[in-house]
Amino acid sequence: MVRIKICGITNAEDARAAAAVGADAIGMVFYHKSPRALDAGRTQEVLTALPPFITRVGLFVNADAAEVTATLQQCPLDVLQFHGDESPSFCRKFDRPYIKVLRVTAAQDLRPVVDAYHDAQGLLLDCAAPGVWGGSGQSFDWWRLPDLGKPWILAGGLNAGNVAEAIAIARPYAVDVSSGVEISPGRKDHDKMAQFVARVRGT
Repeated sequence: MVRIKICGITNAEDARAAAAVGADAIGMVFYHKSPRALDAGRTQEVLTALPPFITRVGLFVNADAAEVTATLQQCPLDVLQFHGDESPSFCRKFDRPYIKVLRVTAAQDLRPVVDAYHDAQGLLLDCAAPGVWGGSGQSFDWWRLPDLGKPWILAGGLNAGNVAEAIAIARPYAVDVSSGVEISPGRKDHDKMAQFVARVRGT
């Protein structure tokens, strides 16, 4: 079964709705330049709204170690997602499972990255949109990856209309959606979330 992460959750209502429609994980953005950015107070509201067994993922972009540590002291995150130019040694500093994001445009050999981030819980492939660190709504050319020996997650421009095709071509472990289920940046459309989950489960 393909797992589903709904990213860019900014409020308790959307967190509850994502869980209700069947998301396996929700993502919270700790990058101040993002329209979906959260502070610690709002993050606590989101986390309190979640039922058990939903994975809580925190997204960081080129944050310094002190910022990540301070966030973890206030917010009980399960997994860290590093979306910038973070080195392998930086990613493993925080005693948490982590996902490393790779920004791609087309088929490429990912084995050197897998080797470098060998202790990552997984890799996430997103579209390399200029000047945007995720949530761009742009997709890249999907391709069938060889067995990387590590779960990988497909992101970038996914929505209910194309996710089944993306899964059929790329065969990812999981899919990650943000702008594809939104009314506006940071505000989710609950019907779109339900439709997205239904299309994924239908594959």
